[in-house]
Amino acid sequence: MIDISQVSKTFGSAGPAVDDLSLHIATGEFVVLIGASGSGKSTTLRMINRLVEPDRGSIRFAGVDIRQIKPEALRRRMGYAIQSTGLFPHWTVAQNIATVPQLLKWSKARVADRIDELLTLLHLDPDAFRGRYPHQLSGGQQQRVGVARALAADPDVLLMDEPFGALDPVTRATLQAELLRIHALSGKTVVLVTHDIDEALQLGSRIVLMNHGRIVQQGRPIDLLRHPANTFVHDFVGRTEIGIRLLALDRVASRLRPGERAAGEPISAELSLREALSAFVARRVDRLPVVDEQGRPAGALCFDDLLER
Repeated sequence: MIDISQVSKTFGSAGPAVDDLSLHIATGEFVVLIGASGSGKSTTLRMINRLVEPDRGSIRFAGVDIRQIKPEALRRRMGYAIQSTGLFPHWTVAQNIATVPQLLKWSKARVADRIDELLTLLHLDPDAFRGRYPHQLSGGQQQRVGVARALAADPDVLLMDEPFGALDPVTRATLQAELLRIHALSGKTVVLVTHDIDEALQLGSRIVLMNHGRIVQQGRPIDLLRHPANTFVHDFVGRTEIGIRLLALDRVASRLRPGERAAGEPISAELSLREALSAFVARRVDRLPVVDEQGRPAGALCFDDLLER
């Protein structure tokens, strides 16, 4: 889908923002670019849709060098969502979402259907939100509309630059779950930039950790936690929190004791083991009853089983 080959970019005399970077992103992947400020992750994202042009190297999209594609045409095939949402303040929600479909000269009926489809997908009632303006929305609602606009023309790729960085923790967690749901439903290729290791571990099927414009390590979330390539990676993923973060990658269902019973309010088998640990500590128990997605008794989770692997 996207092939980045030996790409470099320098701004002024500050040294390279991106330095001889090579990266392949496959169709349907959810790739997270992570690193500290100035690591080159946002510059890399912007080079993919030609908001920034590389000094050296090449980027291919669906087998074609992006320099052979007009920037406007390329961006219409790549949804782009940013932290500030970038919504036009004097346009309604519907008008904002319709931006690219109208440029592509979709029919009015098709545009209207797509607006309602995306608002519903993002749990915003079309009748209630279609005619609102950005200032009439909460931060989380604005971000949902920003994602809807990025998805409006059914792009091949969704590029996201710190999309949830300005949101409160509860709203952020909700939208992260929504994004995972959308990715599972659509199979879109997603490239997301963040500096938050917990967000990266939760969202990415592959994490690319960058420093000084280069890739330090890439792989599945569990690979970075269990097998950090060097001291920098070990420090970035959090030496003292690796155990907790490993628990966050696994579900209660994986350690469940089917058929066993426990007293108290049940937890869902779909909870992460990290959330289950919080329940153990808060309730001061060593066994928790578990229910499945339909709310039926599924067994019990024992505290000692959290240490099993």
